[in-house]
Formats: sequence, structure tokens, C-alpha cells
Amino acid sequence: MVRRRDNRAQGPGTPARSEPAARHAEDSRLGAARHLNVRHMPTWLKVTTAVVAVVLAGGLAFAGYWYFRLQSNISTSALGAGSSRTDTTDDATGRLQILILGSDTRDGKNSNYGSTADSTGYGNSDVMMLMDISEDNKRVNVISFPRDLLVDIPKCTDQKTGKQYPARTGIMINEAMKEAGIGCAVDTVNKLTGMEVDHFMMADFNAVKELSNAVGGVSVCISDAVYDPDSRLRLPKGTSQVQGEQALAFLRTRHAFGDGGDLGRIKAQQGFLSSLTRKIKDDGTLSNPAKLLNIADVITKNLTVDEGLASVPSMITIANRLKSIDVGKVAFVAMPTIPATSDPNRLEAAPAAAQLFAALRKDVDLTDPDGKATPSPSATPAPSASSTPKATPKPTATAAPYDKALQPITVANGTGSATRTQEIVEAVVAGGFTQVGQLEADTTAKTMVYYGPEFADVAADVAALFGIPAAQVAPSSGVAGVQLYLGSDFPSGTKYGKTTVPKDIVNQTAGDTVCQRANPELIVQQ
Repeated sequence: MVRRRDNRAQGPGTPARSEPAARHAEDSRLGAARHLNVRHMPTWLKVTTAVVAVVLAGGLAFAGYWYFRLQSNISTSALGAGSSRTDTTDDATGRLQILILGSDTRDGKNSNYGSTADSTGYGNSDVMMLMDISEDNKRVNVISFPRDLLVDIPKCTDQKTGKQYPARTGIMINEAMKEAGIGCAVDTVNKLTGMEVDHFMMADFNAVKELSNAVGGVSVCISDAVYDPDSRLRLPKGTSQVQGEQALAFLRTRHAFGDGGDLGRIKAQQGFLSSLTRKIKDDGTLSNPAKLLNIADVITKNLTVDEGLASVPSMITIANRLKSIDVGKVAFVAMPTIPATSDPNRLEAAPAAAQLFAALRKDVDLTDPDGKATPSPSATPAPSASSTPKATPKPTATAAPYDKALQPITVANGTGSATRTQEIVEAVVAGGFTQVGQLEADTTAKTMVYYGPEFADVAADVAALFGIPAAQVAPSSGVAGVQLYLGSDFPSGTKYGKTTVPKDIVNQTAGDTVCQRANPELIVQQ
């Protein structure tokens, strides 16, 4: 027979088992806690519990709604157009390069600015900027590329159709994405700068209008009242708040600023972004959920990004990195250019562009390029003259003097950067060697100075001109005269082993308020 273990009486006159109840009764607090139920809850506790439950449920629903709304807004495209990446960067902690593009597409809401015939294929990039976020999260560089810049576009494959397009030379950079898509623009910038873009963001005309409305307008300044009939920009002298159509006109105008060229337009765009950055930080937008959600909704509805950035958490990660950076360390730079030799209405890279890109690859602070030159306190001091035994000089043969202007010097560019040739040729000529030729060369890692028979003394002087060590000067039977073979270890400047930052390369920082100079041809009377 199985015995039932419960608290019911086992028979007449047998009391129910009550040990557990008796034990709890010894501790009044525990007994109260055990027997408390909803019916005995105080009214205030019932109300509080209900409110907390509603808030939690509402908060989760609200968060879920916004997450799916923002996520569904995002459009994506491939990061590259055939090139392979050599490294993967951690968005939260690594150094990041993000290519920012403004598309001139006339589809959908952008049809007011022309017909689809004005923007074929994937469209041209009206704006092209490379945002470089330092690994230590202390500074940001924003480098603008003029759309009239002539560059070499690599072979690209449209990632949607699989169609291949051959490499091209001397093409305007804003055409890079027209045939093979945004990835081709990314590959072109990688080839031009020697860097590797991690992400891209592309916005259209409508994005500018809606974003400027979302922040309540952006403050801009101009030296004189202007009217540009092409972009329909009309602004009085001094400071104005622009938003909507006026904000778009301010960014699109090609004639209202400077001398009416692309460089004046770039400075105006940088001034606009500087002002926008200050406003967002001053208004506390990045720490105000309501404002931030509104702006995020506007941006994601009008934005195309690469697959690696196509999630709300990824965008939040980058926004969190940007919010703590000092506006004085957000540097706006224009790529150094000169009029193109093939077409004076176009631009090509100036020698200083190679210096800029080399400095960027080495992560130099453009706002304070000399700050890294401070010697390390642990460096071993050089011995004093009094403690160093004097070496007995060796007798040397006196070389016969020669005429620098008659010496054949050839510059072979193996740096991988097309702009280096002209920069070094100019330096050789400035050193007195006026008979200088250029040679196409394979990329090499180490810079060398080669010389033919009877040109050892000339080679030594060429090496000294650039500070190239004597160990990197060698004879070569295949060289007539002297050949300066540049390697990737000499990517910029005219002094070997030293990173040179072009003078006054920073147009402004986000902390600067700059008035744009109006184009005299478009100044109007107020």
C-alpha cells in the first residue's frame, strides 16, 4: 500500500502535518512574504506595477518599431567593383575611411532637377569626399575631390549585371561610378590615394533638402549678395540660414563662389558641413533620442551604403565615435590640383597631392603636422664632441668638376603614384640638373640611384640632393648617366625618409566660421 504524503488528516483524531507552517511562522517577515498575493497588494503598488509593465511593453514596441523602420529604409550596393580587399577594419576601434558621395541622379523625387538623360547609368558623383577617422578617435580628416579632376579609372565589373568595363585613363573622377556602379568609384579612390576605403555613403539631392529641414536650417556666410540663375541660389551679404531648396542650391552651385570654378564650390560645401557639424553638436542632437531618430529616419530614407554598413547598429557605432571628437580636430581639405595639361578646363593632381596622401597613409595630424616630430625622451643622446675620438681623415681623390646642366638624369617612378614623377623632376631641375627625362617603371619597394660608367660622382650628388643613403647608390651597366628609381619607401616630398605635409593644406576645421568669397560676376545689389 502506498502512503500519501500530504497535510490531510491520516485518520480520526490525527492532526494535519503542520511542521512547515510552524517553521515559517517563527520568522514573521518570511511568513508575510510567503503569503502575500495580488489580492492583498496595496493599491499604490498595483498601480505602480501596472505602469511599469505598460512602459516596458511600450518601450520595447517603440524601439522595435524604429529599428525595423530605419533598417527597412536602407538601400545597399557593393563596396568594390572587382578589386580585392587586403584587410578588414573593426568599425568600433579601427581607423576608418568612409567615401561620401552625392549622386546627381534625376530619378523619383530628384526629377525636378532635370531629366533622366542628364544622369545616365548609375549617375555621376556631384560630391566626392573621403572621411578619415583616426584609430585613437581624436581627429577626422575630410578630403574633397574636385569633380573635374582627371584620373585613371581601373577595370571595373558591375556587381549587379556582371558586365566588365576596361580601365581608362584621363577620365573625370565624377564619372567613375556611372557605368559600373558605386564600387567603381571606391576602387578609383583607392587607386588614386593608395588607401583602402572601408565603407561608403551615397545621398541624392532630396537627402540634402530633408536633412537641412530636419536640423532647422544651416548657417552659412557669404562676402557679398549673389544670385546664380543656374542653381537658383539667391543669398544676401553676411550670414543666412539655409534649408530645403536653398540648402541644396548652396551645395550645387558651380558659379557663385570663388572664381566660379570647382574649388570655390568645394570650399562652400566644406563650410556648409562645418556649420552643420557645429549645429548638431551644439544642439545636443547626438544625445537627444527624439532629434536623433528624426535625423536618422531622414538620412536612411535617402542613403545608399555598402553591405558592411547596412545595419542600424553599424551606423550607431560610427555615430558614437564621431560625437566625442573636438570640432577643432575635424579638418576639411581639398586635394591639391593644377590645370590639366590636356585640357585647361579640367584639373589634374598637383605634386603636393602625393605628399597629402602619404601623410594620410601615415596617419599624420593635418591640423598639427609637426606635433609628432618631438624626440622620444627614451632616445639615446648623441655622444658629445669632447668624448668622441677624432677619426683620422682618409685621403680622397678630388673629382674633376662637371657641368650639372649637361648630365643626363632619368627619373623612374616606381612608387605606384603617378603624381610623384613631376614632383621629383622639378626638384632635380631645381638642383641644377636640367637635362632630365622620365621613365615608366614597375612598382618597387626600395628607392635606388643607379649610374653608368664615369657617373659615380654625379650619382652621389643626386643622392645627396634628396638625402638618399650612399648604400642605395649602385652602378648599373644598363644605365646611361644617372637613374633615380623611386620606390614606395619615398612616397612624398623631396627628402627621403621624411613625411612632408603640404603647407596650408587644411582649408578650415569644423570649429571655424568661414565666409565664402562671392564670385564677382554674380554679385548683385541688395
